[in-house]
Amino acid sequence: MQELSLSSKLKYIFSIPVIIAALGYFVDIYDLLLFGIVRIPSLKALGLDPDIDGTFILNCQMIGLLLGGIFWGIFGDKKGRLSVLFGSILVYSLANIACGFLPYFPKEHLVYQYAALRFIAGIGLAGELGAGITLVSESLPKNLRAIGTSVVAGFGLMGAVVAQLTVELAGGWNISYIIGGILGILLLFLRISVSESGIYKSIEEKSVDKGNFLSFFTNKDRLIRYLKCIAIGLPTWYCIGILAVLANQFAPELGIKDLNPGKAIMWAYVGISAGDLMSGFISHALKSRKMAIFYMLVFTIIGVAIMLFGNTDTETKYYVFCVWLGLGTGYWAMFVTLAAEQFGTNIRNTATTTVPNMVRGLVPVMIFIFDFFKKDFSVIISAALLGVIVFGLAFYSSLTISETHDKDLEFTE
Repeated sequence: MQELSLSSKLKYIFSIPVIIAALGYFVDIYDLLLFGIVRIPSLKALGLDPDIDGTFILNCQMIGLLLGGIFWGIFGDKKGRLSVLFGSILVYSLANIACGFLPYFPKEHLVYQYAALRFIAGIGLAGELGAGITLVSESLPKNLRAIGTSVVAGFGLMGAVVAQLTVELAGGWNISYIIGGILGILLLFLRISVSESGIYKSIEEKSVDKGNFLSFFTNKDRLIRYLKCIAIGLPTWYCIGILAVLANQFAPELGIKDLNPGKAIMWAYVGISAGDLMSGFISHALKSRKMAIFYMLVFTIIGVAIMLFGNTDTETKYYVFCVWLGLGTGYWAMFVTLAAEQFGTNIRNTATTTVPNMVRGLVPVMIFIFDFFKKDFSVIISAALLGVIVFGLAFYSSLTISETHDKDLEFTE
């Protein structure tokens, strides 16, 4: 294959599919993490319990992500990648606008109304990343896939930073929800210019079985690939869902007066954004997806150990470690790209959409295990024990999964 010129490479990397996918992921992350950022102020303003009600609402959002991942994954393989990009953003944008009007909802059963809206938002948010990464992976030359998807995630993840800044500047948590919803609606109109993946078009009219979610469980080799992809992503949401979202629980044991989960999330995503941009170039340089992920996992687990046991006694130190963990778990785009490359075109969107949402959907399980350990151990020891499980699975999976660097994606299962 002829080597592409620099101008040709830049043309691909900053093509319309990449730009639109990056903007979509930006809005997706803004809306996905907004509840974590406004959890305490919004629940206090509504007269709800930030911990008990907050955990219930967060779990509902994550379950929505899990179910939505399956729905949009199948839908994208049966009806095309663009159908997901249009449908998912409409669902979560309207749900977020509705969240902005929660102060005007009837006070009776308000926790269930909030939870229902976050569940619907979760269903919508589930489709964005998988469809975007699938479309970009199938649209770019194979030697530029890692860099292209890293640009999508690197820019998109800045949505978390903008979400925190919006909450601080908007003057009200509910205004931040409305802004997020409006951003999604605006992006919906930009997507009219995007074309469907050529690789998907090549099988669109063929009789091959498309979007069969159950096919991941009917073949041993395929099931192992699928489970390994999920395991590789677990440390990312361990760091976000436990160490950042629940940062206030660590403050007393670390001797810190107060920790703001919103700021912890923001600083973690500053690191993740930079890490995601780097991960593509690291993979490109190593000519390996799995080794790039492995080295970033090593960097992350060192940060977790020092954060929990290395005298992190000030708020600033904690946020610095959030950046560290973000840099390490910035292989998120690489892990989703790896999932896209593991499976054939007829179930690729199903895999790429369900895998990251299975990871997100397992956050309630991680929180349950974390709370279970807290019955007998301190918060720090409980987090460490959970970390051993999560990182153990991720290290094993990253070392044993098949390499996909430069793999041709024009195949079916």
